[in-house]
Amino acid sequence: MSLHLYHLLTVRIFIFAIFSGILCSCSTDNQPSGTFDIFIADAKIFDGTGDPAYTADLLIRGDSIAFIGNVDEGKISVQRKIDARGKVLSPGFIDAHAHGDPLATPGFENFLNMGVTTICLGQDGFSYESANLLPWIQQIDSLGVGVNVLTFIGHSTLRSLSGTNYAEEPTSDQLQRMVDLLSKGFGQGAFGMSTGLEYTPGYYAQAPEMAELAKAVGAHHGIIMSHMRNEDDNQIEKSIHELLMQGQYAPVHISHFKVVFGNGAERARHLLSILDSARQAGTQVTADVYPYMASYTSIGIVFPEWAKAPNDYRQVVASRRKELKQYLHDKVLKRNGPEATLLGNEKWKGMNLKQIADSLQLSFEDVLIDIIGPEGASGAYFVMDEALQSALIQDSLVCISSDGSPTMHHPRGYGSFAKVIGQYVNETNSLTLAEAIRKMTSLPASIIGIKNRGFIKVGKKADLLIFDPALVKDVANYEDPHQMAEGMDYIIINGALSKAPGKINVNLNGSFLSK
Repeated sequence: MSLHLYHLLTVRIFIFAIFSGILCSCSTDNQPSGTFDIFIADAKIFDGTGDPAYTADLLIRGDSIAFIGNVDEGKISVQRKIDARGKVLSPGFIDAHAHGDPLATPGFENFLNMGVTTICLGQDGFSYESANLLPWIQQIDSLGVGVNVLTFIGHSTLRSLSGTNYAEEPTSDQLQRMVDLLSKGFGQGAFGMSTGLEYTPGYYAQAPEMAELAKAVGAHHGIIMSHMRNEDDNQIEKSIHELLMQGQYAPVHISHFKVVFGNGAERARHLLSILDSARQAGTQVTADVYPYMASYTSIGIVFPEWAKAPNDYRQVVASRRKELKQYLHDKVLKRNGPEATLLGNEKWKGMNLKQIADSLQLSFEDVLIDIIGPEGASGAYFVMDEALQSALIQDSLVCISSDGSPTMHHPRGYGSFAKVIGQYVNETNSLTLAEAIRKMTSLPASIIGIKNRGFIKVGKKADLLIFDPALVKDVANYEDPHQMAEGMDYIIINGALSKAPGKINVNLNGSFLSK
C-alpha cells in the first residue's frame, strides 16, 4: 500500500465525514444543558478515524451522540452516569463478514461480547431466499435483535430464484430476472451483492453474467463482497483478476482474504501490490481478514465438482469410485493431511479426519466417500500461514471480519475482534490500538456504506464500547469454540445499554439497517 494512496483514503474518509455531518466542535464554551439518557465521564476516546485518543466526556440522548467535550454536571440531568476514567471509549465494532440467523439466535451474544455491534449477513453468495425481503425484515424488527444487522443479496440465491440454478449460462430472461431481483433487493435495503464462486451454483457463473450483475450493483451504488473462485496459492491471482474485472462497474471487496498453502509476508505484499495497482487504475477494491490460521466451510471443499450437485453423488461413487478416492487422497494431503481437517458436526465434533478414520478402522478417503459425503459435514482446515495472514491484516485497506456465527465449530465467531486487540495490539504490537479500532469501525463503515456508524461524532448513532484494552482477550479455541470473549465492560447499541460489568442486558437493542 503506497503512502500516497493511504493519504488519499484518509482524505476521502474526511470528505465523507463532512458530507455525512459527522464532524463537530468539542468546544467547552458551549456547555450542554437539559436531560440526557447516558453520561460517559472522563473517557479516553478513540474516535474510529485512526487519530490519537483524546480525553473527554460524552452525552447520549435517544439513540445518538449528543455532545462531546467537558460536561458541567450541575447543568444536566441524566438517567445513568458511567465513570470511564482510565478506560477506552470507541465506536462499536462492525463485522464486515458474518453468518447467522437473526430469527433463530436473535441475541447474537457471541458477537456482542467481543464488541461487535453491527454484523453483515447474506455472505458467500447465499442470502435469505425470497424475492421479497420485507416480511423477513419485519419479522426481525418484530422479534428484536441483539446487534444491528444488515444484508447483502447472494449471487447463488439469485441463480436459484431466477431458475438459473446450475446452468453455465443463464437465458436472457433468467439473467434479466437476476438483475431485477438484485435491484429489488437494493430497493428493500440491501447494501450490495455477495458472491461465492467456489460454491455451487455460483461456481458455474461466467464473466458475462458477472459483468451484468456488477453493472446493476454499480447502478445502485452498492458493493460486491466476494468469496472468490479459488483461494489456493496457485489460483488466487487469477481469482483476484476475475474480481477486478467486475470492479470496472462497481466497488469490489475480497471476503476473508487468505492464501491457502501460501507462505510468507512477501507473498502477501505481492498480492496487496496487485490491489494497489488496480486502485491506481481507478478500481475501488478492499478486503477483510479474520485473525485465525484455519478456515471453516463445508467438507465439500475437498470433493471435485463432478461429485457435487447437480451431479448424482451415488452414481459418481458407483462409476468413478477409484478416481474419486485418488482425488480425495491427493486433495487432503495437499491440505496438510487428515490431521488438519477438524470436523464441526455433532457426531464428530472436535475430531479430526484421521481420528475419525482410526476410530472406524477405515481409510480417510473411504470415510469421506461412504460415511460423510460432500454435504455431510463442515470443518476447520489448518491451511494458512501466520506470516502471510499477519501481513494482510496490517494493510491499511483491509478491515476485520469474523466469518463466524453463533453455531459453527470455530473460535472465530466468538473471538476474532478480541483477538485482534489481544494478539496484534497487546502481544505483537503489529497494530496500534488506534489503527486496530479504525479497522474494526470507520474502515468497514466506509467500505460498506454505513453512513451513521463507525465514528464517535455528534449526531452519529450511539454504538459504543467502554473497555480496558489490556484486559480484552479471546477465550474460544478449536476444542471449545463457543466461549465468550472477555474485556468489554460496557456495550451501548442505539443509545441503549446492552452490556454492563457482570451482565448482558436481556433487551434486544439492535435494529435492521437499510442502505
